[in-house]
Amino acid sequence: MSLLYTDCSFAHRPRRPVLSSLTLEFAGRCTVLLGPNGAGKSTLMGVGASVLVPDAGRVEWRGLGASGRRERAEYRRRVGWLPQHIGAVPGLTVREQAAYAGWLKGLSKRAAWDRSVRALERVRLTELAGRRSHELSGGQLRRLGIAQAVVHEAELVLLDEPTAGLDPVQRGVFRELVGELSESVRFVVSTHQTEDLADIYDAVVVFDRGVPVFQGDTAGFLGLAPGDGSPERRAEDAYRSLVRGEV
Repeated sequence: MSLLYTDCSFAHRPRRPVLSSLTLEFAGRCTVLLGPNGAGKSTLMGVGASVLVPDAGRVEWRGLGASGRRERAEYRRRVGWLPQHIGAVPGLTVREQAAYAGWLKGLSKRAAWDRSVRALERVRLTELAGRRSHELSGGQLRRLGIAQAVVHEAELVLLDEPTAGLDPVQRGVFRELVGELSESVRFVVSTHQTEDLADIYDAVVVFDRGVPVFQGDTAGFLGLAPGDGSPERRAEDAYRSLVRGEV
């Protein structure tokens, strides 16, 4: 199973494409998408989540297209999405917000409510199920976002900069969480941070100025770095050797 982009083009403004005839495959169980700010990662993820419609080309998961009207609903049931900015829904409890996300994905109200229990268990938020979602910390709100993305039992989840703004402890919790969930759910995680790369990811894609400049397994990526330093230092050195910096 893989998330496949075929000849995809997308522009936020005319004559300034972010993606141009891009063909790219995400085939790993847990893939990190690295790239500097402005590289086009969020656009790539938005197209993959069917939030953005490509100007040309096709995105598909297990043969289902992200853009076609007939296929889109089923595609969204199988592909979950966690954008960079997660908001609390005013007035809703943690469980109600998770269930609401499931209902928006096409579940019945009863199914969404029932499945919200399991979704919150998976992200370790069961004890906070009755708390108002606006009372959560930043790290807890990110975990609720993941619960929203998997409540309908998604097969693939796309996470855009999920650790931005989190402290080291919160990042550690996130790392453990994704590591556990990746046993049953595939992930593509967009970030410009390399600290946790060797711990949870089995595949790496480096994206710079709308173009993939590396695609392979984690060992191959780390092998681009000179010397025998720590995995964190090697990941940073390999990344720097590939990208030209923020646009």
